Amino acid sequence: MVTARQKCSRAGVALRCGAATFVLVLTGCGGGHGHGESDAKPPADRTTTATSAAPVPRTAHSLPPSGTADGAIEAEVLDVYGLMWAEQIKAYRAGSADGTDLKRYTAPDVWAAFEADLVRMNKERTVMRGDLGHEPEATVLAGAQPPAATVKDCVDGTNWQTLDTTTGWRIPSPPGQPARHVVTAKLERANGERWTVTEYTPRTTRPCRGLSDH
Repeated sequence: MVTARQKCSRAGVALRCGAATFVLVLTGCGGGHGHGESDAKPPADRTTTATSAAPVPRTAHSLPPSGTADGAIEAEVLDVYGLMWAEQIKAYRAGSADGTDLKRYTAPDVWAAFEADLVRMNKERTVMRGDLGHEPEATVLAGAQPPAATVKDCVDGTNWQTLDTTTGWRIPSPPGQPARHVVTAKLERANGERWTVTEYTPRTTRPCRGLSDH
């Protein structure tokens, strides 16, 4: 079985603390505010935030050298996973999924968890800034019906920040949270349609050593 790997340096998502089972602990979950200055003062209203979010380019990748059928499928999986990440970064930088295709790439349960986090961010008046690094690997599940694949990812949140929009301050990271942690996902392609992310599980207490070794 061939495992495809894709390196990404500018794509991201972060989920607020306590949202269902798909939570990504932010660099700054919690009730208190930090006291350092932010890298960029967030805009005064949500409309401005949404329109000012920097577009995230689609991450390119090539098929594994083997050229096997599994390799081609895994490349498709990584493509969809990468597109989902690009839409996540747009949503979390803006504090809203409006104007994104995040729902297009996720199953209802995964979408509901993302949506709940965005609602919470609006209530808490927080937005995300910076970038997440990650390096996903996809593996086809042999004989699965509908066709399915898993993705294992090492997420680097070193440059991913939570900002309080009322003060512009960065909210500090939870104590003991590793800068790089493992994320696992499952994708399925039901009824011959596009691949969809059906499970998304950040393992925030499980560190990975780096984007090339996890």
